[in-house]
Amino acid sequence: MERRSFLRGTAAGAATAIGTTLAAPAIAQSSNPEIRWRMTSSFPKSLDTLFGGAEFLAKRVAALTDNKFQIRVFAAGEIVPGLQALDAVQAETVEMAHTASYYYVGKDPTFAFDTTVPFGPNARQQSAWMHHGGGLDLMRDFFKQYNILSFPCTNTGAQMGGWYRKEIKTVEDLKGLKFRIAGIAGMVLTKLGVVPQQLAAGDIYPSLEKGTIDAAEWVGPYDDEKLGLFKVAPYYYYPGWWEGQAQLSAYINLNAWAKLPDQYKAALQSACAEAYVDTLARYDAVNPAALRRLVAGGAQLRPFSREIMAACYKAAHELYDEISAKNANFKKVYEPWKKFRDDEYLWFRVSENSYENFAFTAAQTVK
Repeated sequence: MERRSFLRGTAAGAATAIGTTLAAPAIAQSSNPEIRWRMTSSFPKSLDTLFGGAEFLAKRVAALTDNKFQIRVFAAGEIVPGLQALDAVQAETVEMAHTASYYYVGKDPTFAFDTTVPFGPNARQQSAWMHHGGGLDLMRDFFKQYNILSFPCTNTGAQMGGWYRKEIKTVEDLKGLKFRIAGIAGMVLTKLGVVPQQLAAGDIYPSLEKGTIDAAEWVGPYDDEKLGLFKVAPYYYYPGWWEGQAQLSAYINLNAWAKLPDQYKAALQSACAEAYVDTLARYDAVNPAALRRLVAGGAQLRPFSREIMAACYKAAHELYDEISAKNANFKKVYEPWKKFRDDEYLWFRVSENSYENFAFTAAQTVK
């Protein structure tokens, strides 16, 4: 009898322990708090790819947390101007921002690496550097100085070379050109006589229309079409050598991040990764038709001459050496970045590029 009582008691205790263990995740789930964050974007709502990438991110975070972690997305100008998004995160005006880090090269040119630098990697190569080449660790170490944590979350792919009120045939044609262009590219073009201007999206069209600027780059066919730039600057050049890709990131205030439950941190990280893939795929899907519409509407498609491309390449690498000589932050990122990029270029020349060169040409010539 004593033995049977002991066994019954042991079994009951074990059942209680097992029940408690199995119930723990559900209890932890239900105890997660409701959290409301604000995310300011550098882009207007009309750009459904760029602004839409931030909205996609917010929706995925809500879905992954049973709607308990809500991120409200604000367009440029609703809380702060588009080019002050990063500053708002640092100042804790908002918990996070969705922007391009190269808007802030005036603070430190090192910011550019988290978006793009002229003659840098393409989207796949950038992703490889960030996630398997040490790039994410290098950039996060840099962003700590601004009390910010970064997560790559969207990418435009390779961009176009912009819209011009007149044809640009030689390096001489660049001299004195007032050009809306962001990031280190403006510093490169300054060496060739260009006068760079940094303008938010909504200011580009009126500036071109009034002749305040002579040219402007934005993104690519789909987004450029929405801004209507072909109506006031008909010459559309390619390639955008300053943006072989453009990675945009979610920049999160470190103090706000520290207060998140682990489950919400995981949800936000996963949503950023999904948004990156979704946005890049969407650009690749919508740009071809947009380019056809632009050309049909009067856009004059032009390639940059080899003379211009070579001069810009030379000026870019001279600039990188000059900045590295006086900026320790830049040098710390640039040296391993350049080695990784050069290795990627070698591999892509052997496989990816040789395949693409034949396949793209054959699609038009081989019957």
